[in-house]
Amino acid sequence: MFDLALLLAAAFVAGALNSVAGGGSFLTLPALVVTGVPPVIANATGTVALLPGYMAGAWGFREDMQAPPGLSMRSTVALSLIGGSAGAALLLVTSDEVFNQVVPWLLLAATAMFAFGPQLRQWAAGSGAAHAGASPLKAGLGMLVVAIYGGYFNGGLGILLLALFGLLGQTQLNAMNGMKNLVSALLTAIAVVIYAAGGKVFWYQALVMMVAATAGGYGGARLARKLPPAVLRWGIVATGLVMTALFFWKQ
Repeated sequence: MFDLALLLAAAFVAGALNSVAGGGSFLTLPALVVTGVPPVIANATGTVALLPGYMAGAWGFREDMQAPPGLSMRSTVALSLIGGSAGAALLLVTSDEVFNQVVPWLLLAATAMFAFGPQLRQWAAGSGAAHAGASPLKAGLGMLVVAIYGGYFNGGLGILLLALFGLLGQTQLNAMNGMKNLVSALLTAIAVVIYAAGGKVFWYQALVMMVAATAGGYGGARLARKLPPAVLRWGIVATGLVMTALFFWKQ
C-alpha cells in the first residue's frame, strides 16, 4: 500500500511540475527505485508514465509549431524518431550496475540544466540571433544528439531542446514550446515501443502512474501556479539535488 501511494503521489506531482516548469523525472525515477524497481526498468517505466503529458502539450501548441532554422518539419520528426530509437536501444543494453553509476551524474546534469535553464536559453537565443543561418548539417546533428539523450534519459530534455532551438535562431516562444513538446512526444513514443519490446517496462506501475501524472497535469498545475515562479523553480532544483545525493550515496 505504501509503494502504491508513493508512486501515485510522485506521478501526480511530476505531472503538475512538467505542465508548469518541468522536472517531473526527478520524482518518478527515484520513487520507482525506492519501491524496488531495478534502475534501468525504473527509467523506462517512468518515461512511459509521462508520455501522455508530452502528447497533450504537443496538441495544445499544434497551431504554433514551426520547425527551427536549418530543419524542416519532416527532418525534425525523422531525427526525433531516429535519435529516440538509438537512445532507447542504448538503454536496453545498459546493465543496472552501469546505469547505477551513470544515473547520479545524469540527474546532476539535468538539475544543473534546470537551475540555469533561463540563462542557458538566453545565451542560446543570443548565439542563435548572431548565427541565424544555421546550417542543416549542424542543426540536424544537434537535434540527433539531443534526441539520443532523450531516448536514453528523459531528465532535462525540455531545457536542452529549448536551448537548441534558441541556438539555431528560433525566437518565437510558442513555436519553441510547441516543437519541444512534439519532439519530446515523438522520441518518447518510439522509445516506449522499444522499451516494451525489450521487456523493460513494468506495466502495472506505468499505467498507475500514467493516470496520476495525467491528473496532476490538469489539476495539480493549478495549485502549482499559485506559487511564485522562483519558489517553484528552486523547489524543483532542491528536489533534484536531494535525489542526486541519494543516488550517489547508494553507490
